[in-house]
Amino acid sequence: MKILLEVDDNIIESEIIIRCREIDSKIVNIQKAINSIDAEKTTLSFFKDDKEYYLFASEILFFETDGNIIYGHTETETYRVKYRLNQLESILPSNFMRVSKSAIVNIDHIFSISYNIASSSLVQFYKSHKQIYASRIYAKELKNKLKERRSL
Repeated sequence: MKILLEVDDNIIESEIIIRCREIDSKIVNIQKAINSIDAEKTTLSFFKDDKEYYLFASEILFFETDGNIIYGHTETETYRVKYRLNQLESILPSNFMRVSKSAIVNIDHIFSISYNIASSSLVQFYKSHKQIYASRIYAKELKNKLKERRSL
């Protein structure tokens, strides 16, 4: 296996490309390791009452809008966030994805999805009573991403 690093001052965001003849267990393990590093290191600032909190993105179940306010949910707490959803999409690791016009979920925390062809699908999370709805538009992409993640 060869490892090649290129340094380019013009690149805004670093990217990792893995070229392989086939996806084997080594490649899958490398991908898992890179994804877990990415998720573990991302921290965001959250607000509750008059305090500012710094949490790892990996602790967040989902983000949702309520009017003009964005909330980040952990298993037990809800915090205000000073980002817009489109800003969050660009800074969150790859285990987060938009599931509706007003929500982004951390797919690593999804416990179950009740799919409904006619309307939104109900998303439930491990170790939490919290739940959110995924719109029909995003349901197929969510299902594919979960399948991809679970097969790693």
